[in-house]
Amino acid sequence: MLLVQNLTIAAMQKHFLTSWWLVECWPQVFNKLIRRYKYLEKGFEDEVKKLLLFLKGFSESERNKLAMLTGILLANGTLNASILNSLYNENLVKEGVSAAFAVKLFKSWINEKDINAVAVSLRKVNMDNRLMELFPANKQSVEHFSKYFTEAGLKELSEYVRNQQSIGARKELQKELQEQMSRGDPFKDIILYVKEEMKKNNISEQTVVAIIWSSVMSTVEWNKKEELVAEQAIKHLKQYSPLLAAFTTQGQSELTLLLKIQEYCYDNIHFMKAFQKIVVLFYKAEVLSEEPILKWYKDAHLAKGKSVFLEQMKKFVEWLKNAEEESESEAEEGD
Repeated sequence: MLLVQNLTIAAMQKHFLTSWWLVECWPQVFNKLIRRYKYLEKGFEDEVKKLLLFLKGFSESERNKLAMLTGILLANGTLNASILNSLYNENLVKEGVSAAFAVKLFKSWINEKDINAVAVSLRKVNMDNRLMELFPANKQSVEHFSKYFTEAGLKELSEYVRNQQSIGARKELQKELQEQMSRGDPFKDIILYVKEEMKKNNISEQTVVAIIWSSVMSTVEWNKKEELVAEQAIKHLKQYSPLLAAFTTQGQSELTLLLKIQEYCYDNIHFMKAFQKIVVLFYKAEVLSEEPILKWYKDAHLAKGKSVFLEQMKKFVEWLKNAEEESESEAEEGD
C-alpha cells in the first residue's frame, strides 16, 4: 500500500508530469505494476479517489495533467470508472472544478478509445445517467451540459448524454402510460399528459405511437388459442383506437404503427392470422388511412412474415386501390 501511495503522489508531482512522461511512461508503469501485483488494484483506485477529492489543492496546470493521466488510465483499464464518483463532491461541483476536470479527462479518454467504449465503461458502474451531476442542481439540464461540453470540443459526449436523457424519458413515459391505462384514466387526460411529455422531452410522434402500441398490448393477458385471440384483440384495440388516433396525425406515424403491428404479430405466433383484422379495424376507426397502408404493402413492410401478411392484405389492398380509382374518376367527372 505504501508503494502505491508513493508512486501515485510521485506521478502527480509537477517535475514528472511533462507531456512525454504523462502519455508514454506513467500509464505503463501503473498498468504493468498492477498486472503483476493484482492486489494493488484496489489500493491504487482508492488513492486516485482521494486525489480527486482534493483537486483544489492542485494548480490548474497540474489538474489538467492529472485529468489527462486519469483519462488514459481509464482507457487502458487500469482504473475503473467508479473513481468518477469523487467528482460529485459538493464543493468541487459548486466551484466548477468537477466540470472543468471532466472536460480534460473525457478528451483524453475518448482520444484513446471512442465514445462507445466510454459509454460501456460508464454503464457498467451505473454512471451513464449521472454526468449532469457534474454541475450544480440549477444547471443540471441537457441544454446546459450540451452547450458546455460542445463548446469544449466534446460534441460526441454531449450527444451521448442527450440520447441517454431521451431514452430515460421514453422509459418513464411508457411506465406512466401503463399505470394510467391500468387505472382506467380517461383518454383525454392520457392524451394531454403524453403531449406535454412530447413537448418537454422533444419526443417525436412516431416514437410515441410505438410506445402507445407497446403499452396497449402489454395491459392484457392474451388467450393462447389462435382462434380466440383475434376476437380478443379486436375488442381490446377497438377500445384504444381513439388514443392511437390522437397520435397518428402524420403518414410516417401511421406507417410506424403498421410496422409495429407486423412485428408484434410475427413475434407472437398466435397473432399471425390477426394482422389483417387489426389493420382493417384501425382503418375503419380512422387510425390508419389508405396511403400508408398502400405504401406498407408496396415496399415499406418488414421482412418478418411478409409473405403471410401480404397475402392476408391482398384483397383489402385491392379494394382500397379500386376505391381510390373510383374516387379519382368521380372527381374528374365533377370537374
